[in-house]
Order: sequence, then structure tokens, then C-alpha cells
Amino acid sequence: MHGLFDQRRYLIPFRSSLLPQIFTDVLVIGTGVAGLRAAIAAAQAGRETIVLSKSDMPEADSNTAWAQGGIAAVISPEDSFDSHVEDTLIAGAGLCDEPVVREVVRGAPGRMAELARWGMQFDRSRTTRHEAPPTPLSPPPAHTPSVGRQAGENGRADRDRSVLEGIELGQEGAHSHPRILHAHGDATGKELARCLFAHVNDLPGVRIFSRCFAVDLITPGNEPGSPVMGAITYHPRYGLQMIWAKATILACGGAGMVYRETTNPRSATADGIAMAYRAGADVADLSFVQFHPTTLYLAGRPRSLISEAVRGEGAFLLDQSGHRFMLNEHPMGELAPRDVVSRAIVKRLASHGGTHVHLDVRHIKDFSRRFPGIAEMLASCDLDPSKDLIPVNPAAHYTIGGVWSDADGRTSVPGLFAVGETSCSGLHGANRLASNSLLEGLVLGERAGKAAAGVQPGSVPPAPVPIVSDIRPSDQAELDLSDVLSSLRSAMWRNAGIERSGTRLHDVSDMIDFWARYTLDKIFDTPEGWQVQNMLLGAALMARSAEWRCESRGCHWRSDFSSPRDEFHAHDLWRRGREEPELVPVRTGSTAEAHA
Repeated sequence: MHGLFDQRRYLIPFRSSLLPQIFTDVLVIGTGVAGLRAAIAAAQAGRETIVLSKSDMPEADSNTAWAQGGIAAVISPEDSFDSHVEDTLIAGAGLCDEPVVREVVRGAPGRMAELARWGMQFDRSRTTRHEAPPTPLSPPPAHTPSVGRQAGENGRADRDRSVLEGIELGQEGAHSHPRILHAHGDATGKELARCLFAHVNDLPGVRIFSRCFAVDLITPGNEPGSPVMGAITYHPRYGLQMIWAKATILACGGAGMVYRETTNPRSATADGIAMAYRAGADVADLSFVQFHPTTLYLAGRPRSLISEAVRGEGAFLLDQSGHRFMLNEHPMGELAPRDVVSRAIVKRLASHGGTHVHLDVRHIKDFSRRFPGIAEMLASCDLDPSKDLIPVNPAAHYTIGGVWSDADGRTSVPGLFAVGETSCSGLHGANRLASNSLLEGLVLGERAGKAAAGVQPGSVPPAPVPIVSDIRPSDQAELDLSDVLSSLRSAMWRNAGIERSGTRLHDVSDMIDFWARYTLDKIFDTPEGWQVQNMLLGAALMARSAEWRCESRGCHWRSDFSSPRDEFHAHDLWRRGREEPELVPVRTGSTAEAHA
């Protein structure tokens, strides 16, 4: 990586004493499921909370709101926690931290019941549809004796089962049981975002700042390890502002936009990973990027997701000759893990030609009722799912690596928490199990919000502190930002995509370094420039991790190292100023301990 990536502590010059000052207990950056659930937990603990969204439509502009698939949770008596854990561990290809997996799986039913009580409209069987109770049930007092507490827990469990009764459970890839909860067919994320926003708006002490871009995390010193004290932000009306916080939670999504082909909204620009790295926090496992096998492929049209649930309902994948090729690739056929299906599609196209394969849903009854959003999207493209084959191809979908964090969201830096797709908790290992992402945001988001609310005085210096970022204007030649962005996304797709090699990864790192020389040295004054700088840093970190990991594991596949290797059976942690990664062993067992 070019030295500029490690030298540039802040993206803009500023003097903290000359800017407007805002103070809060907890600052949450991001309005997806993880950020909103964290904000709810912090506010319920009595902490004043500010939530930032760089969008002017935070309810709609996130990977959460775009999620068609559902939420995995064990709520059926025919299912078990151990089965969900095992499915997650198998999909994660040996890199899941089992204690975190168990915490998330065990926390799922309670979070689902909570959502139902808050009014989330899960899909239910026609004979058991009923309105959810209007308010959440209160936990027993902290002073309740152990016997009474156990009775209270049993009572809540009974009420949880009641409120979840009749919810339809779908089947998705690599799950051994039907355990996927959906809402409005293929609009689970949209309904989840609506539900969480409605609940946040009912809570006192929470303020949502829309169109507020977090430029950088603020620390009293520039060396890695300095505590995070909030963020410097930009609003088109109010300009730059210093938001000081006793605890800061990064929940600003992934990095899908660094790839030319992606299912992500335009807001997924690696901001959280880049901000954390510049602030000196550890980032981990960035070689692992999950590619969704089935996105609508029409020339000149942005890629649109065709949910995993469609294959869960029995859709077939066909090549150009009409052959159902997945039956020869994996025992689970189309329901194999996403990395297996994505690579099988790429292999099929390489051997048989063409730009896409086909998804056959013609035999699925009531497709339009089950997947109304997908049916509407297909109709807009003059495709009739009852008659037509759907052209599909893989696209970048989920950033598995991220800011290294524990089960409570704590990072390697005091005062900083990370949760959701921005984070790397060890839950997903080398390949995320379908429908575990919204679940992660709910379970670990709640834990991170509680942990941030419990930060003790003295953990970070009292605010404000004088901070000066002195960046001299560059006299080097300029590159057009749109050209840099387009070239970066194309280069990452071709060289750090589904299939990789050491030579191509080294070459794409050189390309990124070149663009960085003429982009990272510049001072921009709008989010468009800062996002490109963040994407260059995120892509450089991803390419470096992928080049270092000389093996194939999960969704990271190297043509020059086609099998897993024992020496890489570890999490790779990178920190600003360090040229080699710190290796952290994968944890087994059932007790969730802190990474950091």
C-alpha cells in the first residue's frame, strides 16, 4: 500500500476550536439495523444518543432497507440452536468464532419476539394471522430473587412463543431447517427499517441527523490506540461540526460500491472501515467479500438482487443449454453456500460461454404473491416469471471483514464500537450464512448499545480537546474523480472478485496506489470526494489482505492456491503503520469473550 494511506490521519484540515461543538453520550454512525438497534439500547439505558445518516432518506438508503431475504432464527420446535450454530460454522469454512456464533443464535428468538411486539409485520400463515401486542414486555426488576427471576424468564419465554406463533418459516441456502422469517414476502429489510425507525422516533433522548456525513473519527493524538472521542461531520446546511461523544458506534455498512457489479446501495462506500483504520483501530479479514449468485443481469441496467429465498422456494439454475448444472456441483444443489454457487456460475460461463445463466421459477406457484417486489421489478423489465427464464449473474453483496470487534462491539481502540457489516465480530468466518446479517445487527447491535451506554467516566478524555489537522494543498496533477471511481470499481471486479490470483491482486494494488498518489493527497470539500478517498483505502486494504492470504477458503478463492492451508487458519488483523498482519487464532467454545 502506498505510504499516503498510513500518513493521512484526517481527510480535511481543521481546527477543532473554530468549529461548532455538539456533545452527546453516545454517537451512532449509520441508520441500518445495527445502528438503529444500538441506538435503541443506548437510549433505553438513559443515554443521550445522536444517530447520523449521510442520506436524506435514511429509512430507505441502507443495505438493511434493501434486504429482500429474511432473518434466521430458531423458533420452530423441530429446529435447534445447535443446528443453526452448525450451519453457520460450516458456511464459515473454519473461521467462525464459535462463542460469538452461539451468542447470536441464542439471542435470535428474543429479538424476533421483540420485533413482533414492536409491530413488525412478519409473514404468517393465513389461519394464524393476528395483530402484535402494541408494547414490549418489561424485564423483571434487577433485584428479583433467582427463583422469581427464573419464573420471570419462563414467563417471557411463553409470551415470546405466543407472539411468534404462526410465523411462516422459509428455507434458504446452506440452512438445514426452515428458519427464515420474512415480511411482505421479499421486503423484510424495508419492513424492519420501518419498524425500527418507528420505535426510535418514540424514544426520548434520540436525535437523528440526516444528510450528515461523518468525515473522520476524532482522537486526541494521531498515534494508533488513541481513544475515539466522536467525529467531525459535514452537513450541507451547517457545514463542519465537531460531535463529541463518550462512546462512538460505527454502524455504517459495508464496501460493496468498490466493485463494478454490486447489489448494494450507493451509500456502501467503505466509510466505516476507512475511518476506523485512519483512527488506528484494527481491521480484520478483509479478503472475505461475499458475492451473491443471483442478481438480474440485463445489459446497461444496474444489478438487482434476486433473493436467496427464491432458490429456497425451489428455483433452478440453468446454463445456456438449459442444463441444471448445480446438481453436479454440490449435494445441496442450488441451496449450496453462496460462494459455491457463485463459483459454479463463473466456471459454467467460462466453459460454456455467455454473460449469464438463468434462474427458472416457472414452476413456483403463486410466485408474485410470495415475492411481490421481485415480480414487480421483473415486470418493469418485461419479464414474466411464470413464462420467462430470468438472466442472472453474481455480484458483490456483503463485506464479511471489517473493524475488529467483540460480541459487545468493542474495538481495539477505547471509546470506539463497531457493529453490523462495518464490523468483523467473527460471526461469519470466511463466508456468511444466508439471513444471518440482519440477525447480527439485531443481536449484537443491542449488545453494543448497552456496552456503549455503560462506558465509564475516564475511559476517554473529557471533551473538548484541541485538535489541529494541518494539511497542505497539493501541487501534483489532478485526476477526474469520476474516472478514478469507475476505474477502481472495474479493476476490483476483474482482479479482486470471485476468482483471484497473486499476480492480479498485486497488479490491482499497484493501480490503487497510482490513483491514491493523485487523489489521496487532495483536499475535497464535499462527500463525493471523501467517499472516493474512503473507497480507495477500503479497496487497498481488501486487496492487501487477499494477496496475503495465500489459500482458498470460503468466499476467498485463489486460482494459485486452490485449497485451505493450516497456516492461514486465523484472523488477519491490520493496523495503520503496520506492514504485516497480526494473526489471531479462531476461538472455539461457548463463552463469548472480548477480542480486543
